[in-house]
Amino acid sequence: MTLTRILGVAACVVAPIACAQSDTVSSPDGKLAVTVNAGANGTITYRISRAGQPVLGDSALGLTFDGVDLSANLKPAGATAVQPVSDKYELAGGKRRHVSYAANERTWHYTNPKKAALDVTFRVSNDGVAFRYKATGGRLAFRDEATGFALPAGSKAWLQPMSVAKTGYQRTNPSYEEHYRMGIPVGTPAPLGAGWVFPALFRTGDTWIAMTEAGMDGDFHASRLATASPGGVYRIAGPAKEETYPNGALLPSAQGSLTTPWRVLAIGSLATVVNSTLGTDLALPAPGPVPDWVKPGHSSWSWAILKDDYTNFETQKQFIDYAADMHWDYTLVDAYWDRKIGYDRLKELATYAATKNIGILAWYNSAGSWNDTDMTPRDRMLTHGSRVAEFKRLREMGVKGIKVDFFGGDGQSMIRYYTEILKDAYDAQLLVNFHGATLPRGWSRTWPNLLTAEAVRGFEFTTFTQEDQDAIAPHAAMLPFTRNLFDPMDFTPLAFGDIPKIRRTTRNGFELAESVLFVSGIQHFAEIPQGMATAPEYVKALLRELPRSWDDSRFLAGEPGKYAVIARRAGDAWYVAGINATDRDQALTMDLRFIGKAGRIVTDGASERTFADAPIRAGRTTGIVVKPKGGFVAVFK
Repeated sequence: MTLTRILGVAACVVAPIACAQSDTVSSPDGKLAVTVNAGANGTITYRISRAGQPVLGDSALGLTFDGVDLSANLKPAGATAVQPVSDKYELAGGKRRHVSYAANERTWHYTNPKKAALDVTFRVSNDGVAFRYKATGGRLAFRDEATGFALPAGSKAWLQPMSVAKTGYQRTNPSYEEHYRMGIPVGTPAPLGAGWVFPALFRTGDTWIAMTEAGMDGDFHASRLATASPGGVYRIAGPAKEETYPNGALLPSAQGSLTTPWRVLAIGSLATVVNSTLGTDLALPAPGPVPDWVKPGHSSWSWAILKDDYTNFETQKQFIDYAADMHWDYTLVDAYWDRKIGYDRLKELATYAATKNIGILAWYNSAGSWNDTDMTPRDRMLTHGSRVAEFKRLREMGVKGIKVDFFGGDGQSMIRYYTEILKDAYDAQLLVNFHGATLPRGWSRTWPNLLTAEAVRGFEFTTFTQEDQDAIAPHAAMLPFTRNLFDPMDFTPLAFGDIPKIRRTTRNGFELAESVLFVSGIQHFAEIPQGMATAPEYVKALLRELPRSWDDSRFLAGEPGKYAVIARRAGDAWYVAGINATDRDQALTMDLRFIGKAGRIVTDGASERTFADAPIRAGRTTGIVVKPKGGFVAVFK
């Protein structure tokens, strides 16, 4: 990983005020521009344009602390010259293995009457804008953020409501597991009164905007968009008071200086936004190159369909055999394994799995006192000492990774808890999967052992109620544009067979397409051996040969909540996957000349539970008709 900053004119380093020609900074291609202005009463605002057209109107900037106001009565103290910034890094399990980032950066300086200082740094790349604050003073106890996003009138939004803390199953919310509100007018209040989660998607004219944040190291809380957005002006809001580690801080504080995470906006055509990697571009760098022991892969998992009663030794051994037959890499042993299997027999499972080149992943409850779940193992993650001891034991048993569930929210102390688990697991060479969790916000770059995280209303919800099953198609068609945009997502696809007490509403092609469309460093497959046995051999062969990670990805077509088609490359092979969430046939015409070879397409058969297999050639006008609630995977090798 390299990071270079090239200063244009040496004199500007000495006298930036004299050198500054205007209060703007533009993208390398000149199409995106940010303008920073002084407002009334010493306030500061920014606005963004794309090709000369407004993307965001004048929007507030600033922070407030106990006794320190850095949102008003500010005096400009100069600005730096524009500085080109470049970065290169590797992702173990993202939509692109090797990533390059280039932007132009500029920092504006301000002081208040008490001589406290605020720096606002903007970075503008061809695919978006990012900014963050650095406050300098005495004791800085954070209280609020003035940051706003003023969407033009007539804009539309695709947003997921934040759930209310300490509600839901055993008081485990918030877990980023609500259904999206799709195409709503900007300014619509959040229905649960707790705000909107990131990423938040908007459209104004022909420009799309995806908002999120990145650069979370444990020193700051995680944010959201506020419930109210009068006139289409959204504001950053903080977590609810209940969202803390026991006796821990809700909001950050520091002596001397405090730097916020980056506020990130991917901006452009829908293809530009979906292809963007800004959510990891602005994340903190990893400790070093991706280690050899970080191995993306595919996993069998009994719990999604069979639930708690089947977390026993014999069933888990069968799922190891199932994973081996499917040429997968892992088997996830879920909750209550410590009671129903025990440490000694889990070690026996890990030893047996190793003979078949399968790794064991073990579930843990993160919880101390912040929720009412009784699932075990519980409390082993709570302190550095207990984690180190548990992780050492797991490594000696041959376990390859952990799934940690039921976190307590977005307060600063809880965010630090996440990062401490990741660091201790990294030191122990254990892979990590967070469930019942916050949005990862670029952590898969910072800690390569975080291969996936939930933070989504995933497959398991469709096994609980028919209502969730009925809503799954449009929900799934939202995810490539929002939740899975920047961060790996443990949605846990797919099902070809029956789900107990539930009538499946998607076709088999839709289910299969999720395995390519959704990006996860470990793809936990929900289907059990009996359901997989109903699939034809060519479908099982596709799932056996499915790449573990992707070298590149390219958006081809789609509309949030309705349909999505994305191409992904591994080596010389291209996989093109699409889903249709509507109740009508979807006719697609795609330009696949970039692939330049023939392949085969697996799609829906005559009935919902069947497949069809046919040759396909990548050309300028490749046509595909996708059945209602159906999908496809085309493979070009």
